[in-house]
Amino acid sequence: MRPLVIVRPEPGASATAAAAQRAGLSPVVMPLFRIEPVEWRAPGTSQFDGLLLTSANAVRFAGDELGRLSGLPAYCVGESTAAAARNAGLSVALVGDGGIDALLELLPRDLRLLHLCGTDRRQPEAQRQTISAVPVYNAAELPPPSSLSRLAGAVVAVHSPRSAARLGVVAGEAGLRRETIAVAAISGEAAAAAGAGWQSVSAAAEPTDSALLALASSLCNKR
Repeated sequence: MRPLVIVRPEPGASATAAAAQRAGLSPVVMPLFRIEPVEWRAPGTSQFDGLLLTSANAVRFAGDELGRLSGLPAYCVGESTAAAARNAGLSVALVGDGGIDALLELLPRDLRLLHLCGTDRRQPEAQRQTISAVPVYNAAELPPPSSLSRLAGAVVAVHSPRSAARLGVVAGEAGLRRETIAVAAISGEAAAAAGAGWQSVSAAAEPTDSALLALASSLCNKR
């Protein structure tokens, strides 16, 4: 079985690694980014109908200002994001499991949503609601890991286009042979950002951690 290298930031990397171990895989945690809080101020709640939360990091790193928004219902992408929201005292109105676009499809068109997000935010494909984005965290690049040689012959899981692009940069700087590395991407956008020259680049069936792990498992066990 090929090892699975997880390059997403902590604490998500460890959560994915734990799920990979439960699935019988051999994960290696190798974050390429570190999540850091961004200074922000919560706007008045009267101009919004709800919170849009697409990452648990938005809840974890929002700080005390998040409490000012506790009266707004939260619409969350993924159960991990919803769990973080509940733990922070927010009222979760709906949880979607297929990415931001699938969640927005379930919501009324006239909602005014406050999106607490990262500085690197993907614009929804077919935005029907009025969405105001406020960055509350940033993913800062980490120096290339000293253990980059472990990528050779491995399957690498990338959770975002930015992680996929960064993987290509560090692999190139380290002189690794891309043709020995298989990339499992959480979305088509992330797969495209990985670039060419890898042994294979595959996108998960849906943009969720569970779907990505299912793809990674098939690649790790492929002969």
